[in-house]
Amino acid sequence: MSADPSPQSAPDDKTPPGRLMSLDALRGFDMFWIIGGAEWVIAICFSISDHYGERAKYLLEHPDWHGYTPYDQIFPLFMFIAGVAIPFSLLKHLEEGQSKAEMYIRVIYRGLALCLLGAIYNGLLKLDFEQARYPSVLGRIGLSYMFAALIAMNTRVRGQVIWTAGILIGYWALMMFVPVPGYGAGDLVHGHTWETFLDSWLIPGTMYNEIRDPEGLISTIPSIATVLSGVLAGQFLRSERSGAQKALCLLAAGAICAVAGRVLHPIFPVNKNLWTSTFVLYTTGWSTMALSLFYLVIDVWGYRKWAFVFVVIGMNAITIYLVREFIHFPRIFEFIMRPGKENFHPAIWAGGEFFLVWLFLYVLYRNKIFLRV
Repeated sequence: MSADPSPQSAPDDKTPPGRLMSLDALRGFDMFWIIGGAEWVIAICFSISDHYGERAKYLLEHPDWHGYTPYDQIFPLFMFIAGVAIPFSLLKHLEEGQSKAEMYIRVIYRGLALCLLGAIYNGLLKLDFEQARYPSVLGRIGLSYMFAALIAMNTRVRGQVIWTAGILIGYWALMMFVPVPGYGAGDLVHGHTWETFLDSWLIPGTMYNEIRDPEGLISTIPSIATVLSGVLAGQFLRSERSGAQKALCLLAAGAICAVAGRVLHPIFPVNKNLWTSTFVLYTTGWSTMALSLFYLVIDVWGYRKWAFVFVVIGMNAITIYLVREFIHFPRIFEFIMRPGKENFHPAIWAGGEFFLVWLFLYVLYRNKIFLRV
């Protein structure tokens, strides 16, 4: 089984026909930062100087509310990549004559399965249903993927653009112009928004921040646009243009989106917690530019060997996200290596979790084990 909504096939040194190695590599690069990579980079920077260490620490943490740091890019980039994969999997199957009914079942199953896995990640197996937290990172990925895939299966590029724009404009209008009971319209203070008001009414159990949840239902709506933006990028990658033209156009489109998100920040702040429309634009811009670079270097120019370390991670991305919740890799590394700890530079020691996780994934890769939903 694969928990990854992108198409999976047996790994090889060469990319199978119709598969982009750059997607696996970019997904793996994205996951690198949350499987020990961020802590490793911070430790390396501190070994250079406290100034570099503090700067890296700031860039690899989420802002409290409004604003953006590179660490905010991890979640939307993963969802964008899931969208890019849709034209290479679902839409391709439809073109080959597979029935829509069968595809609908597959899409809905994947979406709901990811929601269930997300709830398990958050502690559902404790069976304390009143105190359980039901929203989750995997739940948002599942719901956004499901709705974006259903839209993509029933629209062409123009319709997908309209849906994306409609979601972003509609969410902006709701948050800025529709009065929230007790607070009025346009009040984006923590806890004063429609996102908080409606989630507290709709979602059972407990919230991540008591009164609101960053992966709540209402802020999941604009995240559908994040996946749809990936669908549009994937559609473009399947066009007949040359690889270099595709990469250049994606780079330009990404730059335009990022600039638009930044320019509109004073009107509707970039905010990951609320997943604002400007956050979608800004992060989609950077995701698209990252995709253009990985695609150009790996799939167009053919420089692939350097990406192997990321491909191994990307082929089992959601698998390791789940496994790390149940297997404490840092503790295992500490137990194994503790007698010789004084022989390691702190920066090398800090990379221990990542190396142990990567070796675990490499074993899965070598044995062609890819968990699927």
